[in-house]
Amino acid sequence: MINLEKGQRISMDKGLTLVGVGLGWDPNEGTGYDFDLDASAFMLGSNGKIPADEYFVFYNNQKSPDGSVESTGDDLTGGNSDGETINVDLTKVEPQIQEIIFTATIYKAEERKQNFGQVRNSYIRIYDAKTDTEIARYDLDEDFSIETAVEFGRLYRRGGEWKFEAIGN
Repeated sequence: MINLEKGQRISMDKGLTLVGVGLGWDPNEGTGYDFDLDASAFMLGSNGKIPADEYFVFYNNQKSPDGSVESTGDDLTGGNSDGETINVDLTKVEPQIQEIIFTATIYKAEERKQNFGQVRNSYIRIYDAKTDTEIARYDLDEDFSIETAVEFGRLYRRGGEWKFEAIGN
């Protein structure tokens, strides 16, 4: 398992076909609203754009048109190991899709005056969904203390194989 740092790239195992992206966090133990973190995936073509709105996968659009990317739905409070998960079947991703960007956002962050600096033990991990073997983990810590949305990484095609890059923007 690799604890990723911003800009770090890793090659995905050639035999890897099912990738899970898990987002986890501790519940809000203070006063106020629960932390509601949301995982999303943007499927992009070679032009860097989404071919159609349906290629943006999140709790309100849980499956991409090609069936390759699927969200497990919305966890409103955290406290579960992976509160939200996006599953990617690399064998089903349409050839026109060259990159899948994963983000984590805090629902109603501005209205609730919340940011990642207040969320305890928040992380995003990428793992082999067949074996539940963690490939890489990215802790959303003080680097994002004032942020309410993080573009944490991307799966992308290069030379016929899939790679992963930690972005951290």
